[in-house]
Amino acid sequence: MNASVSLLERIVPGTVLIEATVPPEHPSVQVLGTERLGTGTVLDESGLIVTVNYVVLGAASLEVTSLDGREQAATLVAQDFSTGIALLQLPGKRMRALVPSDEAVALGQEVFIVAAVGSGGRRVAGGVVTSLDPFDANWEYRLDRAILTSALNPGLGGGPLLDMKGLVIGVVSLSLEAVGRFSLAIPISCYSQHREELLRFGRRQSPARAWLGIFCYTIKDHVVVAGLLQGSPGERSGMKSGDVIIAIDGQEVNCRGGLYQRLWSHRAGDKIELKIYRNNTVLTLNVESGDAEQFFATARR
Repeated sequence: MNASVSLLERIVPGTVLIEATVPPEHPSVQVLGTERLGTGTVLDESGLIVTVNYVVLGAASLEVTSLDGREQAATLVAQDFSTGIALLQLPGKRMRALVPSDEAVALGQEVFIVAAVGSGGRRVAGGVVTSLDPFDANWEYRLDRAILTSALNPGLGGGPLLDMKGLVIGVVSLSLEAVGRFSLAIPISCYSQHREELLRFGRRQSPARAWLGIFCYTIKDHVVVAGLLQGSPGERSGMKSGDVIIAIDGQEVNCRGGLYQRLWSHRAGDKIELKIYRNNTVLTLNVESGDAEQFFATARR
């Protein structure tokens, strides 16, 4: 018990509460709203913080509150739309930093989550790693290797997933509702492997991949469009909620992950031919794909 208390006393001050305010005209507000709260993990004593991108996407102001209640404005310094992480910086700030793990994560490994709550406190939950399989979500997002855990996220997204040594192995992204798989974390290697690139350029330097701006799900080997962002390439092309995507450039698709992989074989700006099933009719739509990063771009502060 004393060892556990000592570990938490060392870990918890390395987390922060993030408050983001987003202008109502920003396209992300359609889904995420204008006022967002999240957890951040301090990874450098200078005040470098990692969190999930959806918390800070489009933010006009970012306020960070440390465990002792001190509030300070933060700057958004990098976003990675591929993996879903973002980096913030507190100017001239000496903080307790947590250490990223460089060890391989194993199935069945004991882990725990530290998360901020709206009151500014922290909550902790433990569990084990239940999967390291690929994961795809409904907003054109996929991780080739995700960390799923039985630990239930006890607070706001963006906090650290830690091993029993107190090393950061992931950034908690989503709460799930699958048996034995309650939380999804982005592997911390997504930060470690690209840290210098993100800090230097504010983004990954790989070519922007094609993006439609759709939300979709798989049902009985069919990919169904659940919704579209206003002003997105998909909406402009005439796609509608309820459309079934049959093929991309003549290649059949029967699952969401497969759709993304074929879509991402194109670069942003490429024209893509979609076969759509709608109202008992097969339609062909020619879509000029977009760049998600440009669509959601906001001025650096």
